[in-house]
Amino acid sequence: MIRAAVVGASGYIGGELVRILTGHPNVELSAATSSRYANRRVDSVHPNLRSICPLTFSHPDDLETYDVIFLAVPHLESMRQAPELFEHGKVVIDLTADFRLPDEELFRRYYEVHHEAPELLGQFVGGLPELSREALRDADRISVPGCMATAAILALHPAAAAGVLRPEVSVDARTGSSGSGMSSGVADSHAERTNMLRVFAPAGHRHEAEIMQATGLNVRMIATGVEAVRGVQVLCRAELTESLDEKALRAIYRESYADEPFVRVVAQRRGIYRLPEPKILSGSNFCDVGFALHPGQPHVLLIAALDNLVKGGAGNAVQCLNIRFRWPERLGLEFPGLHPN
Repeated sequence: MIRAAVVGASGYIGGELVRILTGHPNVELSAATSSRYANRRVDSVHPNLRSICPLTFSHPDDLETYDVIFLAVPHLESMRQAPELFEHGKVVIDLTADFRLPDEELFRRYYEVHHEAPELLGQFVGGLPELSREALRDADRISVPGCMATAAILALHPAAAAGVLRPEVSVDARTGSSGSGMSSGVADSHAERTNMLRVFAPAGHRHEAEIMQATGLNVRMIATGVEAVRGVQVLCRAELTESLDEKALRAIYRESYADEPFVRVVAQRRGIYRLPEPKILSGSNFCDVGFALHPGQPHVLLIAALDNLVKGGAGNAVQCLNIRFRWPERLGLEFPGLHPN
């Protein structure tokens, strides 16, 4: 049994971490911190945890020593807190954007601020098990990728690794309102979000850099906010370098993900859910990937869907934890999703 702390536990991602870790058989959740809600019960902010989590929020200044610390603070806060937190936890798993890019100039270009801990850039292992499993086994500093980046990388990786994609790729991402976090402003209020398809990043979304870094492709990304609360779906449009039929492309994806516990190839000819759909993945750590070919043309559509708070965040972080401590990857992450939902 290891002791864990969640720093920034009052947000949506923090709440998901508390939910998952509370049910993890090998983890004692010892602290859930929040400056705003210190000394209040965790279930007063996360009511789904009533009778499940007896903890009260502690102040971040009161951290003790833990086997692992999860950082679920707002973006650009992690780089200010991480150096001090290294003294409180042997393993630090960061869920913010602050250490996803190893280059200071690249970070400044996409986030429009100077990094406050540039000496730590490049010290974090990328927290996407499907691409960095071996490196995660001994990693003490782990940076979990963004939710839309995770979906796009998993959609593109098998074809990119097989060398069957031309480098120019367009990624069209759709995300639910929880992706904006609990402290989002009026733009994500019910009145403004309902019945809307808002293109909030028409060019140069920040996850673009993560996708290019992981796949080696030249990616151009747009992002749209949809009315759903949870869920991410990405549509990746690309051209093939050679003529492939559906059977050959399916073989590439099945071989790449044959042993992956949380990636499923979903590309069927019939049915309501014949291609990846985030609706049925709510609460689960699965990412479904699929594809559609244009008959007689070199164009391919690669699709992925996931729950942005789980496989796109907290669940992926716990999967990294399981790898780091040599536990079965499914431990604490067995929930299959809901249908109907």
